[in-house]
Amino acid sequence: MNNFQNKVSLIWNIAEFLRGSWKQHEYQDVVLPLTVLKRLDSVLEKTKEKVLKEYNQHQGKINVSPILKDITGVGFYNTSVYDFHKLLDDQKDISKNLRNYISGFSENVQQIIEKFDFEKHLARLEGGNLLYLIVKELNKVDLHPDAVSNTEMGYIFEELIRRFSEQSNETAGEHYTPREVIQMMVEVMFTMDKHLLKKEHTIKTIYDPCCGTGGMLAVSKKFIAEHINSKADIYLYGQELNPVTYAMCKADMLIKGEDADKIKGGEKDHSKASTLSNDQFIDQHFDYCITNPPFGVDWRKDQEAVEREAQRGHAGRFGAGTPRSSDGQLLFLQHMISKMQNPLSGGGRIAIVFNGSPLFTGDAGSGESEIRRWILENDWLEAIVALTDQLFYNTGISTYVWFLTNRKKHERKGKVQLIDARTFFKKMRKSLGNKRNEITDEDRGHIVKLYEEFKNSKYSKIFKTTDFAFRQITVERPLRLNFHVSAERIERVKEQSTFKGLAESKKKGDAGILEIEEGKAFQKEVLSVLEKLDSKLYRNREAFLEAFDEAFKKSGIKLPVSLKKGILEGLSERDEEADICLDSKGNPEPDSELRDTENVPYEQDIYEYFAKEVKPYAPDAWIDEKKVDDKDGKVGRVGYEIPVTRYFYEYQPPRALEEIEADIEKVENELLGLFKELTK
Repeated sequence: MNNFQNKVSLIWNIAEFLRGSWKQHEYQDVVLPLTVLKRLDSVLEKTKEKVLKEYNQHQGKINVSPILKDITGVGFYNTSVYDFHKLLDDQKDISKNLRNYISGFSENVQQIIEKFDFEKHLARLEGGNLLYLIVKELNKVDLHPDAVSNTEMGYIFEELIRRFSEQSNETAGEHYTPREVIQMMVEVMFTMDKHLLKKEHTIKTIYDPCCGTGGMLAVSKKFIAEHINSKADIYLYGQELNPVTYAMCKADMLIKGEDADKIKGGEKDHSKASTLSNDQFIDQHFDYCITNPPFGVDWRKDQEAVEREAQRGHAGRFGAGTPRSSDGQLLFLQHMISKMQNPLSGGGRIAIVFNGSPLFTGDAGSGESEIRRWILENDWLEAIVALTDQLFYNTGISTYVWFLTNRKKHERKGKVQLIDARTFFKKMRKSLGNKRNEITDEDRGHIVKLYEEFKNSKYSKIFKTTDFAFRQITVERPLRLNFHVSAERIERVKEQSTFKGLAESKKKGDAGILEIEEGKAFQKEVLSVLEKLDSKLYRNREAFLEAFDEAFKKSGIKLPVSLKKGILEGLSERDEEADICLDSKGNPEPDSELRDTENVPYEQDIYEYFAKEVKPYAPDAWIDEKKVDDKDGKVGRVGYEIPVTRYFYEYQPPRALEEIEADIEKVENELLGLFKELTK
């Protein structure tokens, strides 16, 4: 590549002009849009005069845009009399002239500059010579297509984005995925398809629903071109919420000669830009989908649109269910599955970065569990790679890359491969925010090899899809209560809300006072009856109720049902030696405080499991057979979870007691020595 790093350094050094009055993370807001303008200016240089002539001739008479685009041959144009050279002719009015120059671009370029919010930064650059100096320095960098190809310019722009992202550690992770992580994802995703991609006249589409600055799309296309088939026609599609990163991505595509109109979003209105609220590629499907969605981000802004679409079932994108509103990761995965190419048209592949939450969050029957169930029962999940922590710029958490496809090879059907790559990394010499580790080429090669081999080993384990399923049964135990009319328990009755409510009123004035007095009188009558009850300890509810009901019947007091329930609650205590409380049909009444659930492996009989794992420890327990799964109608809800790290857990025995004692003695001696030194 012709002086690639040299040109990057020249542009990078321009940021030095901003030092002092600008924050580091703001440097890119000035340098990147100006770099885009400089490149586009260089591309249009040869056709500039012809465009101006044609524009002046037809201005106001016809729609001249198609004609001008045809002249430039690059899908954009500029009708301003200025270019980067002429801007330097008038130092005093350079800001005004630069605005004129920007307004002369075709609408697609103006939209990019607008999303950069460059006008705001241009206003800050006014005054002094700062803008003039930056444009002058940038003009020294030769970005003409004869000197820098579209591919090379793309690499230059990507490298600038990477450097600025790493420099602004606190915000980098919001839109930037480390290149070595993307490289690993891309290699694994394409490794099974090399035979397809090598075919002549190959046409493939790649889509990223959270495309950020376009890094995943760029690396994907680059990998195919450099390692599989340089002649393949690869078309890139993406949608991005953030206006600035959208502008970076679209500018990068334009610079590389890609169809920048295939990048959507960037609207200030969240509902228009969000992939979840507003899919801008409706009814389109793609050969490959790759993304790093936001981790644990609240999706309540999209909730109305998402739930409306979820009600459509599988006719929409979210038919499997919706996760809790605090984390939308599994919504993005459902969206991507809806975008996979139909198997009849060749099928598709997905690579997506997750944190640990989508693996196991949510109980059986929850939105998360139902989404996992849908994915695994359709046999789309191919592999999960567990990566080390501290790989990303704005988070130190561990991450997991999921790979899915709707065209598994025969030997992978009904199976899922888990790869433990948590130890495949090296420490960085200098940390970048939370990023202290990186995946080396050797580590990446090891991961790809494990994936290709598809064997059980220390770092790779193969499971059936049903190995992640369980049936959650509800285990009930009988309610056992004793009853005792004692001073202590009568005080508890007085604190019951239904009893206290007798002496409260919502009425105003005299009517309210009268109601309160009547309530207090009724309370005294109730307490009088209770105090006359037998004070012995009852361990049979029916026997106590017989005495209780008889006493109130004789007193002529009629208790409301809710009040009676409150009184009995105050007079009772749970007692393992008491008789079982029975319902009106003579069946044991369950104790809600003893209620428990058991997760039974999917392929194991629930009654055999219950007899072996529960009955020996709770002989009076039973399975609540009324709680059945919504889909298969069998007792117990079906759930799915994928506890990746549990499968790779290696027991580490504790150190020998003698070794621990020796260490303690050593520390004690050291402390004693230090103490003696201090007391000299």
